[in-house]
Amino acid sequence: MATIDKIQQDAEKLAAAQAAVKFVKDGDVVGLGTGSTTTFAIKELGKRVKEGLKIKAAASSIRTQELAESLGIEILDLGHLSKIDISIDGADEFTESLDLIKGGGGALFREKIIASLSENAIIITDASKKVKKLGAFTVPVEVIPLAYQYVSDQINKLGGKGILRTIESQTFITDNGNLIIDADFGLIDDPAKLSSDLNQINGLLAHGLFINITSKVIMSEGADIVIFE
Repeated sequence: MATIDKIQQDAEKLAAAQAAVKFVKDGDVVGLGTGSTTTFAIKELGKRVKEGLKIKAAASSIRTQELAESLGIEILDLGHLSKIDISIDGADEFTESLDLIKGGGGALFREKIIASLSENAIIITDASKKVKKLGAFTVPVEVIPLAYQYVSDQINKLGGKGILRTIESQTFITDNGNLIIDADFGLIDDPAKLSSDLNQINGLLAHGLFINITSKVIMSEGADIVIFE
């Protein structure tokens, strides 16, 4: 059953990716997210580039940059961009009001910069990511190492419980050389307020609550494409 579910989920991710890349136009600067869903979109863009589409892109992670370049997509330095025409990324959770939790892949800081620069920030998902209220998925928090304990204590004061992210018993290190705290706040009644509160913590580089940044969410559910905007 798990294999069948994954096949269905991957089919939905591909359908959402195919719908999203149709919004990309010749000459666009495209922001590329990180994660399994976005990988489908990058591969679809690679096909279009081979067919003659002329685009340049900004990558949210080293992994994304390597994949894009292998498909013939030119990568620009994100730090020198003042505008991105369109971005395509995934999400760990989203609501119909376009509030998101992102960062399961650990690239949330660069993903947030890309989304903030984007005139059209598109999120692509399968139906499993849609929720009525955010918070079943923990909120990733990227933290400067020397501020780890301080940030952890502040998360506790906000009612959260933070766990240092590890992969195979090794501390996870972001592409920026930082740590990730996965913070459990339970179901979040007011994502905008929590986002604002987290933004006030010194040493916290970025958190995975994406509020008032997304232009549209393209969700594939079975054979249907649903767009929230």
